[in-house]
This record gives sequence, C-alpha cells and structure tokens, in this order.
Amino acid sequence: MADEVAVDVRWATTDDAEALATVLCDMAAHYRQAPLDHGHATATARQWLGDESPAYPHFALAFAGSEVAGLASVAIAHPGIDLERLMFLKDLFVRNSARNKGVGRELIGFLANHCAGKGIGRIDLTTEDWNESALRFYNRLGAERHGQKIFLRLSGAALKKIART
Repeated sequence: MADEVAVDVRWATTDDAEALATVLCDMAAHYRQAPLDHGHATATARQWLGDESPAYPHFALAFAGSEVAGLASVAIAHPGIDLERLMFLKDLFVRNSARNKGVGRELIGFLANHCAGKGIGRIDLTTEDWNESALRFYNRLGAERHGQKIFLRLSGAALKKIART
C-alpha cells in the first residue's frame, strides 16, 4: 500500500451522523448521482442511526486521524439452508483523499472480526462489473466470484406495483 495511515474503524452512532453524511455525499458524487444536500443527508443519517438496534448495526465508519475516511454499509441476514447467519455488504466506499492507504482493508477486517465474534459464517457482496479496482481489491482479499446467483432488484414502478398499500 502506498502511504498507509493509522485507521480507526467503529460502528456508527447518532453522534456520527455528520461524518456518515459526508461520506454519503462523496459517494453520490463518485458514482455520478445527483448531488446530495449535506443537511438533508445528515438528518437522514441521524434518523437511520437512531433506528438501529445495537445488536445489528448497519454502518461502520473508518477515520484517519480526525477525518472520516470511508464506510461500510451492511445487513445481517438470518439462517439460510446452512443455519448460519450472513453479513451482506451493501456498500464499501473510501473517500478519494484516503484511497490506497489501507482504509478499505481496515473496514473489511473490522467486519470480518465482527463476523468471527458473532458466529456469522460469511460476507456476501456485489460490485459493478466495470469496477476493476474493486474487483482487484476483493480478489486480493480472497473473495470468490459466486456465479450461481443472479442479482435482481425490485424498485421504482415495479415495487409500487406489487406493494399492498
């Protein structure tokens, strides 16, 4: 790694809403989405973090010094056919200023330690097929491409059509 720095990773609390919002705004810009209003993002992050159960946190934040450096957004799913819980890694994002400094590796290590301590048997994740740097990163970690599943999504009009409201 070029220029590795000391990184502190922890589960986000409501006190981290501003830091979480900062990363979410950077993430939207990175993926060329509409810019997020930082104030609205902070209020939304505060609500999300306030709704979380301490037993199942959803956001891990990485800090390099006093600066927020990245996030991991996760969900825990209960038993599959093997009777082991799994962690689904929805997003792993490192801010431009912290890239190639070991932040992503620290976030994944933090999640893996959590899984080991809680009896969670695996981490499942997706990444865009065009994101070569992410594919190389996960390959270096030993992640296997799992071609038996197809990623599907219900959203927008399809979600509204099937909703019973």
